[in-house]
Amino acid sequence: MEPVFLPVATEQPALPAILDAKIERAAAYARAARSAATRRAYESDWAIFTAWCAAHQLGALPATPDVVAVFASDQATAGRNPATIGRRVAAIGHHHRAAGYPAPTALPTAGRLAEVLAGIRAEHGGAKRRKAPADAAALRNMLAAIPGDGLRAVRDRAILAIGMAAALRRSEIVALTVNHVGIVPEGLRLTIARSKTDQAGEGAVIAIPEGSRIRPKALLLDWMAAAGHREGPLFRRLSRADALTPAAMSDRAIARLVQQHAAAAGYDPTQFAGHSLRAGFLTEGAAQGATIFKLQEVSRHKSVQVLSDYVRNAELFKDHAGQRFL
Repeated sequence: MEPVFLPVATEQPALPAILDAKIERAAAYARAARSAATRRAYESDWAIFTAWCAAHQLGALPATPDVVAVFASDQATAGRNPATIGRRVAAIGHHHRAAGYPAPTALPTAGRLAEVLAGIRAEHGGAKRRKAPADAAALRNMLAAIPGDGLRAVRDRAILAIGMAAALRRSEIVALTVNHVGIVPEGLRLTIARSKTDQAGEGAVIAIPEGSRIRPKALLLDWMAAAGHREGPLFRRLSRADALTPAAMSDRAIARLVQQHAAAAGYDPTQFAGHSLRAGFLTEGAAQGATIFKLQEVSRHKSVQVLSDYVRNAELFKDHAGQRFL
């Protein structure tokens, strides 16, 4: 009798393990779809909500629409603006969906919650309070108020100039690497690898002219020469002794930096934020007659609605209907 060879059973991963791995991979993609700033905000909002629930002995997960409605009402009473409250409700929904529960706003019993949110918007809404733009005059004053040629001073001048010249969000400033900087005779070609409106990571290239007043190219080259790093984050954290570290700055550090130098230049620092650099470019560009489409080339806004507001504000008195008779 010839020997019979039975197939050797190979060990296969159990189906649940395979599914768990795929679910975790899908979750990673879902997390990547939201910007880092949004994820941080959602985590903070969720912590605030769970702490509120614990203080009131209420269940946070899952939470009923009525619980979320009372939370939103308390937030409005505490002075939170409707946009912040709306984001916190969205964060609550996000964490519910991540845990396998429907968002409280999606439940059939969410009618009262919708009414509360609408009431908050109606009573506490109004014109959006924007931070002051760091336009050309403000930025020149801020740059002039940074004394000395130490590493921190050189870095801060480069951040202010590049942030304004490329209409960058603070998250985009800290995401820049040395490899994103292209030096050309006309100025700079700055690669924005990923941004708030480019979650797919297609990237964009921004042209920054050489400049003769703010001189963004010269200020950036000063920083790169002083720092001496050839790769990695472009704008790095400095130690308390102003020593260079390998870590990138945080986006919150950009906001503090702008406020610090605004105060040094004699401005009210509470009126400025990281977004002031981006708004400053758009405000100055519109005032100098740039079209919406030329502004959009730099700002990379998906919609021209925001840009049209900048242009309209710049042209409020241009060719005014009452110019000839008032």
